[in-house]
Amino acid sequence: MKLKVLSSGSAGNCYILENDSEALILEAGVKFAEVQRALNFNIGKIVGCLITHEHKDHAGHILSFPQFIDVFCSKGTADSVREIGEKSKVHIVSEKQIFSSGTFKIIPFATKHDAAEPLGFFINHAETGNILFATDTYYLPCTFAGLNNVLIECNYRLDILERNIAAGHIPVAMCKRILQSHFSYEHCLQALQANDLRAVNNIVLIHLSDGNSNAEEFITGIKAATGKNVYVAEKGMQILFNKTPF
Repeated sequence: MKLKVLSSGSAGNCYILENDSEALILEAGVKFAEVQRALNFNIGKIVGCLITHEHKDHAGHILSFPQFIDVFCSKGTADSVREIGEKSKVHIVSEKQIFSSGTFKIIPFATKHDAAEPLGFFINHAETGNILFATDTYYLPCTFAGLNNVLIECNYRLDILERNIAAGHIPVAMCKRILQSHFSYEHCLQALQANDLRAVNNIVLIHLSDGNSNAEEFITGIKAATGKNVYVAEKGMQILFNKTPF
């Protein structure tokens, strides 16, 4: 199983979990044409698309996705995005209620963001083991058993944000929103350390802020704290996301 990064950040978010026969799309923050190219136009292998919340960088291109694709999101997200309501195969999911998409088994969980009923997803597949997918949240209210791979937001670091505020680069109002809706480096690290990471192969940091983060330092710090393979998601990146390192 491969993880393909199509886009990560405020301009748009989309990732694909893909093997020879299936592809699960995470977020619809890019045009479907980009998804097609990433799959070499083999769109028949798509088993579904998970959407965490209604903001445009996560759901803004859902209308470009074909009607045959199963879309999974919360009722709050569906009610907030008219385009999702127009899809013929929308599945409303609730936190802690397991569902399947192809051979992927998925458990949604509540996140903390300025959106209507935002979700994260705990994803299981025979090849990948257990994947944590958590983005656009300032807090993770639960821990996760038996993790093998992690996709987690690491949006900003507090000292960098404070320097930008002091320099007048960021309005105070925007700072308040960031603090109350996104995962900082410090909170990301705390959340990782609260979980059993012994079987984790990869930690992929996603949704970094362009001006309030430092990718190289984030990788170095989290790798030192966890001893794991750590990446910052970049467009075009592909990572082997198997349960074992092989």
